[in-house]
Amino acid sequence: MRFPSLVSVASAIALASLASADVAESSDVLVLTKDTFTSAVNSEPLILVEFYAPWCGHCKALAPHYEEAATTLKGKDIKLAKVDCVDQADLCQSHGVQGYPTLKVFRNGEPAEYSGPRKADGIISYMLKYTLPFCHLFVPINITLRQNLPAVSDVTASNLAEFQNADKLVVLAYVSSTTKAPAPEFSATAEKLRDEYLFGITSDAAAIAAAGVTPPAIVVYRNFDEHTTEYPHPPSAVTTAELEAWVQQLSIPILGEVNGETYAMYAGSGKPIAYLFLDPTDEKKDETLAILKPVAAKYHGKIHFVWIDATKFGDHAKALNLAEPKWPSFVIQNLEDQLKYPYDQSKPIEAEAVSAMVGEYLAGKLLPKLKSQPIPESQNESVFTLVSEQFDEVMYDDSKDVFVEFYATWCGHCKRLKPIWDSLGDHFADVKDQLVVAKMESTENDLPASAPFRISGFPTLKFKPAGSREFLEYNGDRELESLIAYVQEHAKNNLKPSVKAPENESQATFEAPREAHDEL
Repeated sequence: MRFPSLVSVASAIALASLASADVAESSDVLVLTKDTFTSAVNSEPLILVEFYAPWCGHCKALAPHYEEAATTLKGKDIKLAKVDCVDQADLCQSHGVQGYPTLKVFRNGEPAEYSGPRKADGIISYMLKYTLPFCHLFVPINITLRQNLPAVSDVTASNLAEFQNADKLVVLAYVSSTTKAPAPEFSATAEKLRDEYLFGITSDAAAIAAAGVTPPAIVVYRNFDEHTTEYPHPPSAVTTAELEAWVQQLSIPILGEVNGETYAMYAGSGKPIAYLFLDPTDEKKDETLAILKPVAAKYHGKIHFVWIDATKFGDHAKALNLAEPKWPSFVIQNLEDQLKYPYDQSKPIEAEAVSAMVGEYLAGKLLPKLKSQPIPESQNESVFTLVSEQFDEVMYDDSKDVFVEFYATWCGHCKRLKPIWDSLGDHFADVKDQLVVAKMESTENDLPASAPFRISGFPTLKFKPAGSREFLEYNGDRELESLIAYVQEHAKNNLKPSVKAPENESQATFEAPREAHDEL
């Protein structure tokens, strides 16, 4: 909150306190204490309770979404409440609260862990599932109970419209028989994805007529992109794997926002991600999204197009090798290989150019941009400083064994290893022509596509024997003696220093041993 410069600090604090009081008075979130908790919770057929701490950053981030959800759900007779665990420590402890925020759903006083989203629309959607007569089976009330309940709801003409709009994505099968194909495959898919989406089935002639489909038909209804999408192939021949892949593909928006809550959905698919970094306050934001949406639709299913708040996630842009904080910017990331393909930031974002770039990427013709520190002007230390630009030259030199540490400057374990690693380099300093002991700062240098491994933690130690393309990972203890023994065991070269002949053999002298004799 900002105040005019003439307002004193004391006045500012007073104004802030008044503002907080106004928010509290107008809040639709109930504040519960040990004296009011039981009566408030047990008297409600359904209530969501947040156990929080005032100092918790995640709780502060959740607060506006929780307030918005409370206001919306108030109209549905669903209440949201919160408990301050600093002020009500015993109450929180009695409910098994071990971290903040912890959210629990109570049905007639019986608790269940809340495992839904932390944004307003997600909270609203999650809680509404409890109130729909055909949806209560899908809410994680109790793991044991859920395992004994069907994953598919029966839908009729009377609740068809309600079901079609019950969540962000619902899947509905229209069949003439609930025992013939595709019903068995549909049920198997629903069982697999029951924790993610709502599945319904109907053989009600009135419902089928209202939907305007010819059975058998499988239709996905979404509250984003196209509302209605029918399975494009004959449903009678669909397999569970095909149906699952189709539903999962439709669950991801053509061009959605990626943030802390949605990132796992995109990353978990294993497909590349095409990021459009935008300043959300830019008046041309929607125009830029409109430019790229047809491109995103063209490649949907092959690569995930997302937009991301550049003002919040500028560091992520830097990590993806976007050199300048210039928005909008576009970059493709291959998550599996950890490779990045930035769009030229000096050029405007144009649909044709981006489409061509994505096409080249998918065809394997686009070269990644590697982040690399400059090649050192000299290598005077016993440990070789490796950078991305020299990776292939050094690591694939068949004449040498190579032992390299991949580290991060900020890593405490790496700092403890440094003097030992330096001593390892000193130990083999006389055989540098046979063995390279190296180090690479992995946050400043990308691994090229030629590397058959990726770094997932620091430090990572890799040994490549001379003449080999196999990288062995060292998992032993990090004592100098153990590292020396490992090198000597796995090296292909003879690591004993050679005895050099005198530089000028003609100057060498020979001195015969003297015979022993007594001094006179």
